[in-house]
Amino acid sequence: MRLILTLAAAAYLLSACGKSDSAEAQRRVPPLVKLAPVQSVRFVERIDAVGTARANEQVTLTAPVTDRILRLNFDDGAYVARGQVIAVLAQGQEAAQLAQAQARAREAQQQLDRLEALKSRGFATRSAVDAQVALAGQAAGQAAEARASIGDRVVRAPFGGWVSLRNISAGAVVGAGAEIATVSDISRIKLDFSVPETLLSRVQPGQPIEGVAAAYPDQPFRGTIATIDPVLNPQSRAATVRAVLANGDRRLKPGMLLTVAVESAARTAPAVPELAVVGEGEQTFVFVIENGKAKRVKVITGLRQNGMVEIRQGIAAGQRVVTEGVVKIADGQAVRPGPAGRGAGTPAPESEARARGKGSPAGKSGG
Repeated sequence: MRLILTLAAAAYLLSACGKSDSAEAQRRVPPLVKLAPVQSVRFVERIDAVGTARANEQVTLTAPVTDRILRLNFDDGAYVARGQVIAVLAQGQEAAQLAQAQARAREAQQQLDRLEALKSRGFATRSAVDAQVALAGQAAGQAAEARASIGDRVVRAPFGGWVSLRNISAGAVVGAGAEIATVSDISRIKLDFSVPETLLSRVQPGQPIEGVAAAYPDQPFRGTIATIDPVLNPQSRAATVRAVLANGDRRLKPGMLLTVAVESAARTAPAVPELAVVGEGEQTFVFVIENGKAKRVKVITGLRQNGMVEIRQGIAAGQRVVTEGVVKIADGQAVRPGPAGRGAGTPAPESEARARGKGSPAGKSGG
């Protein structure tokens, strides 16, 4: 029994020593990392905002007087041309007044012609002719007033566009100022959005913009900045910028909310993947390999775009940096660059087997 216990204790000690040697050997194996060259990437500075779509031209046509609607000449959502009649209000009384005024104007003109003929023969005074001229002019003015009153009862489209849904019918009596229809020219869209005063130096007319509507999230709408409001909002300290977007297919509607991106500046700069950048407080670092050892290099970063980080200072394009495995290494530590296409931390089978074979108990006893 004493012999058995002695052998068991020896076996346990040998096993513990073997595990310790194996762990020590693994600690001595340099970690595997993946390297990639610093690339030159085009970065675009963007100003993001939210804008409201407005019609290129829009007007709400109202009844100029209180009267009954005789007829409406538009359908819901139809296109109307410039000058097209939209609605006609009752004008019977005005037509009668026009007829009376025209009759008086003809009579006054005839009387004026007779007086001028008599004056030429010396049978009429100049004052009589002048008085009749005034009466003729007054009658012509009354006729013009009657014609204008009739014209006010014919509502026309001031420009070509699409009318709103009809909410009124012929025969209804409307009051002065009552809405008849809204005409909108949406062949182009004016997109208004706010830009803080701190960013106004990066915005100017002619600059391209891109808008995305919630209704069409996969299709951006492109346009250019047309003008910048010269007066800032005193509460928000921002200026309203107006861009113009083509809208030939009429998918954009006035009142839509769009997210806006303004490309304010573009540049090509060295860049590394985001995984290659290590942050420590307010400083950032990357690892480069020199003589088989990791060297931590302080860098100044800029924009982040599509998984890449702009490097403004610290390294140049073409240098190789550690892109995977940065969490396993330290400054001055020996590392093993992995083959291209292998993820960081994936061991190379043959080299790993050799490293473990040299430090294992089986390798010692086999010698």
